Amino acid sequence: MKLNYSLGESFNVASVDSVIIYFGQKISESVAKDVRSAFYALKNAKIESITELVPSYTSIMVTYNFLKISHKDICKKIDEVLRVVDKSCSENRARLISIPVYYGLEVGLDLQKLSKIKNRSIDEIISLHVDKEYFVYVIGFSPGFPYMGEVDPILATSRLANPRAKVPKGSVGIADNQTAIYPQSSPGGWQILGRTPIELFDTSYDGFSYLKVGDRVKFKQVNKKQFLELGGKL
Repeated sequence: MKLNYSLGESFNVASVDSVIIYFGQKISESVAKDVRSAFYALKNAKIESITELVPSYTSIMVTYNFLKISHKDICKKIDEVLRVVDKSCSENRARLISIPVYYGLEVGLDLQKLSKIKNRSIDEIISLHVDKEYFVYVIGFSPGFPYMGEVDPILATSRLANPRAKVPKGSVGIADNQTAIYPQSSPGGWQILGRTPIELFDTSYDGFSYLKVGDRVKFKQVNKKQFLELGGKL
């Protein structure tokens, strides 16, 4: 199964030393899989003139040394790599990762509010979140921050009107139809459901991120005792 792109139509100049390759215009799992396959193919190809690869929802930005290679030639080299990529091989290497989450009220900062808004019990809100399997679309915003989708339509909720000045590290939240985990304490406007003890960002990880684009994530509810035993902090 080949990637959905063409050299003539999908390559766009981003700056004097970068090009953006588009694999579609609409955010979808299919497009995200193309992005993932292309990203790892280019990473593994180790094209000497490429200095950085930045994947997004529908595209990859490739930065290169324009003093050593022209725009035309870098596009040709990229095309040579992507033309022979078998997307199905990349899909077979995708990981399914279980993430433990404590959904207690002292860490689920928006659980009670969501329960009232959705007219569902807190247990139902939690079940709606853990019953789904999520696809990691992008790692961004801050190092190790995974954007995952999609949440159950019943659970989908807009961001906070007034973002918090500080969201605790490990917080698991939702915004619109996506879910995410804060790898570090930072400002943020996602609706917070719980907290995980898992370290999402560490310099010892490949690419510094625990999760990778293309991974599948399943949240597992744990109690307070289990959360603390796993290294979680309140």
